[in-house]
Amino acid sequence: MSDVNDRIQDIVQADDVVLFMKGTPLFPQCGFSSRAVAILDHCGVAFGSVDVLQDMEIRQGIKSFSDWPTIPQLYVKGEFIGGSDIMMEMFEAGELQQLMDEKQVAKAD
Repeated sequence: MSDVNDRIQDIVQADDVVLFMKGTPLFPQCGFSSRAVAILDHCGVAFGSVDVLQDMEIRQGIKSFSDWPTIPQLYVKGEFIGGSDIMMEMFEAGELQQLMDEKQVAKAD
């Protein structure tokens, strides 16, 4: 399991914002992943993504890594933020945009 944790750690450190999701940003494979992508797009931030459907080790490992049972999962500057419900709550309250600004997250092109 530590090999998977090392891989996940490398992934979350590679980009300012990383979304572990089902599918890709252009073709999400579930409604929750689609909503997460829409929220990040609306925030105007650049983000990396990992399609957990393509890697079963990552799909299971990310749940242990974050101690969070569902996907999608959002990481900002290496810190676990939450799933799509938490993202939506933070977005609606203006907290997600504030977090992105405070962390000086790279803007989308």
